[in-house]
Amino acid sequence: MSLLTRTLSIAAAAFLAGSVAVAPAQAGIVDISPPGANDWSCKPSAEHPYPVVLVPGTFESMAKNWSTLSPYLKSSGYCVFALNYGETNGVYATAPVTDSAKQLAPFVDAVRAATGATEVDLVGHSQGGMMPRYYVGFLGGAKYVHQLVGIAPSNHGTEGVIVPPPGFVPPLAYTSLGCAACADQQAGSAFMQNLNSIGDTVAGPSYTVISTVHDEVVIPYNSQFLNGPARQVTNITIQDKCPADLIEHDQTPNDPVVHQLVANALGQASGPADPAYQPRCI
Repeated sequence: MSLLTRTLSIAAAAFLAGSVAVAPAQAGIVDISPPGANDWSCKPSAEHPYPVVLVPGTFESMAKNWSTLSPYLKSSGYCVFALNYGETNGVYATAPVTDSAKQLAPFVDAVRAATGATEVDLVGHSQGGMMPRYYVGFLGGAKYVHQLVGIAPSNHGTEGVIVPPPGFVPPLAYTSLGCAACADQQAGSAFMQNLNSIGDTVAGPSYTVISTVHDEVVIPYNSQFLNGPARQVTNITIQDKCPADLIEHDQTPNDPVVHQLVANALGQASGPADPAYQPRCI
């Protein structure tokens, strides 16, 4: 057994034993996986060789954020994994983004060890579509990521205000929005300047960005797009494909059109999503 294989096996065993902390459960509630995710016995097929890791957005749990995309991908034949991260005051994905990226790293290692895959595909929403860029650019993750698909990602921050999604009920311990991740995601923040100081992309992964013109959180919506060569980056505006689609920020992961666009990206043997692909408009 090589040193790398042995290291990954130890990482997987530690995660499965609970010694690698992804995030504490909200208010003492046990983490709940979305349907189809976190089957640690799943082995990738030749058709879908890269496990998919779903990364939720600010304030979101994996169970809520990926309740429809996770089973969609699982039924399409992918090994699907998801995590919660960045818990502060009982609320997920609110810690400093750099800290959250350091939680993503061992999770990816555990997925690789369990599945035997050398690389994974990352699919993230909002902060979850941007935070992995810190992992690949600053924490050595580029060699472990085949593709990053960002759904309404905050790649260059927002000029708007990041607020909890509709229906958000904060735990009793969360009496104020002391949200470091929210501050990090403001356009021009020190974190954003550092993140993008090395460029929008790094060598290795491919990048697909899926955005909606109706985004009321990460604005302007086209600030989500990444600069890079066509062989590495595809930026997609949903309404360029389906003009009548009114999907906004919070619900983009549940949009059937987005599901198809994600599947197209993940289906590429190399490179990002096919910019000419036309999903079926719902």
